[in-house]
Amino acid sequence: MPQASGAVPSTRPVPVVPYPQRPGWPSPVEDNPRFSYLLLDQLEYRTSSRGGASGERFDVMGWTGGDIKRLWLKTEGFAPPGSPVGREGEVSLLYGRLIKPFFDFQAGVRYVPGLGTKPPRTYAVIGLQGLAPYNFDIEPSLFISQSGRLSARFTGSYDVPLTQRLFLQPRLETNLAVQQDPAVGIGSGLNDIDFGLRLRYEIRREFAPYIGVDWLQKFGQTHAFALREDPDRAQYPIVAGLRIWF
Repeated sequence: MPQASGAVPSTRPVPVVPYPQRPGWPSPVEDNPRFSYLLLDQLEYRTSSRGGASGERFDVMGWTGGDIKRLWLKTEGFAPPGSPVGREGEVSLLYGRLIKPFFDFQAGVRYVPGLGTKPPRTYAVIGLQGLAPYNFDIEPSLFISQSGRLSARFTGSYDVPLTQRLFLQPRLETNLAVQQDPAVGIGSGLNDIDFGLRLRYEIRREFAPYIGVDWLQKFGQTHAFALREDPDRAQYPIVAGLRIWF
């Protein structure tokens, strides 16, 4: 019967009758699947263009989770053979949440093991990671050490396609600190700039060898601390390595 004009519509819920699963039909699609990703962004050997220290460098990150929430693992380091400062490295475990298309907010912990006379350090981390306009891959991070010292890092890169398989990647990383920490060789202000150019050839999208050059410069007190530890540190290393992802 049609409803009279001006009558109050019924608020009684309409029962939902599920459709039976018919034989031969595929199972319903999972609307919250879990994925994983691992990127070995830098697996490279560095040799100095002026006879300084050489060594191996790695920069690896990965995540597991869904489209909105993810658990991130990041690690990087450098191992100069025969150097008095030994091996440098760090590892971070972060919770990430998508806050806008192509951008994750991240929070977690970063651990830097002790090196020689340097004590191990633990940091709280908050940061962002994502694809900025014009396809710039950026990663700004803020660190608070266990002793309350504040520092920050910015990493950015951009892929310039030369052909469908050949890419030139400029990459910039810089660190700064609000307070100095002589125990670990960190001064206040701008600590360093690491700028590199890498030319990679993608045999497959997942597998790409590359060659390049890197420029590393430390500043202020951080530069003075580094000279005391390793005066032969290479400033203009030539690099060759692999970029792999799964």
